[in-house]
Amino acid sequence: MKKAPWKIALYVLLALAAVAGLVWGLLPQSVLVDTASVRWGAIEVTVDDDGETRVRERYTVLSPITGKLQRIRLHPGDTVSRADTELAVIEPTDPSLLDARAKTEAEARVRVAESSQARATEAKQIADASFALAQQEYERGKSLNESRAISASELDQLFHRFRVAGGEVRLANFLIAIAEHELALAKAALISTQAGTYESMRLTSPIDGVVLRVLREDAGFVTPGTQLVEIGNPADMELKIDVLSTAATRIRPGNKVYIEHWGGRTTLKGTVRLVEPSAFLKISALGVEEKRVNVIIDFDTPWEDRKALGDGYRVEARISVDRSSSDSLFVPAGSLFRDGDNWMVYRLRGDRAERCTVSVGLSNSREAEIVSGLSEGDEVLLYPSEKVRDGVRIRRNTSQSPN
Repeated sequence: MKKAPWKIALYVLLALAAVAGLVWGLLPQSVLVDTASVRWGAIEVTVDDDGETRVRERYTVLSPITGKLQRIRLHPGDTVSRADTELAVIEPTDPSLLDARAKTEAEARVRVAESSQARATEAKQIADASFALAQQEYERGKSLNESRAISASELDQLFHRFRVAGGEVRLANFLIAIAEHELALAKAALISTQAGTYESMRLTSPIDGVVLRVLREDAGFVTPGTQLVEIGNPADMELKIDVLSTAATRIRPGNKVYIEHWGGRTTLKGTVRLVEPSAFLKISALGVEEKRVNVIIDFDTPWEDRKALGDGYRVEARISVDRSSSDSLFVPAGSLFRDGDNWMVYRLRGDRAERCTVSVGLSNSREAEIVSGLSEGDEVLLYPSEKVRDGVRIRRNTSQSPN
């Protein structure tokens, strides 16, 4: 009995479908990937680490005499004015109860304070002369740079010396104010040792700033040298970043710094002022001993734009140590992988992956400079998985964010 023609056709169609399914299953499947374009630009190499802010110059007010301290009514954050704001009041002991040694010590403190004042005055004269010279050199450097007689890096170094000289002038002014304040206290302490004097000593602020800490708030008996109040100027802030000693060898004064994750929406800018010459031992969170070096950074961003950043706040910083030319080709660092000693990428050719050997120049955690092996406009695969092979069919991920 012959089968009906339509049944034969049905069996043939089923057989063809089975064969087609088998062939389709044996064919290599396309791989879904993210891609990025090779672009022109500059690569900036940075040393990334965290650190903390600190007031550049802070002053701890000490008790100059033996006596009874009245309760200090200031609190952290209170504004103080030089020679005006009362920090503390000390009621001296009866001078008739003091011995000759106390008077001799008070006289010695006056002489020491006078010497400190003379030294601060001389340091101020030296700082003023250095600042005037640095300013002249910087102004001359700007003129030479306009005629291209010196490079931009040389002008940056002149500007850095000009900034440092300005900081030394500010420091000299601070030291003079402190020396004058300590001399006044020493003279007042000497008067309190003389018979017939029993007046309370009023301690005023030696600088304009704010109260950072109150070290002794309650009333009570104090002796000379007792710490009372710590004050400073939050507008004169610097940044201390500790980096690995191997990374510190690449950092130079004048390097640009980008401060991020400090609590504000903007990226703050700064300049390296000093790489400390001595390293110290630090235990990492994983319990590893590390040799680290402090890098001191001056803020370039005006204080008005970073008022919320206080003393001792944690921040993250990127210190620029190298930069390629602006006409460099670069790709995301996630497109590169190693094959022995060679750097490789997968380049997109039509709908296929092509394995390429490339030469890499400067690189950071985000991007890498391509010296040879790729051209502008090429598309490379990001984070290629084990499924990606040379010649495999590729499907772009259309939901990826634009690069």
